[in-house]
Amino acid sequence: MAKINYNYEKRAREIEKEKKKEEKLKKKEALNNSKKAEEVSSSTDEK
Repeated sequence: MAKINYNYEKRAREIEKEKKKEEKLKKKEALNNSKKAEEVSSSTDEK
């Protein structure tokens, strides 16, 4: 009987976590950038 390669499964989970973390960061940056753009446009409109 073949031995189960737990390291492969663990590495696959780690890669999945890294992908999710990167996607979360990109979403967060996009939100921050859009908020900054709104602040800039609203501050120029007030003048």
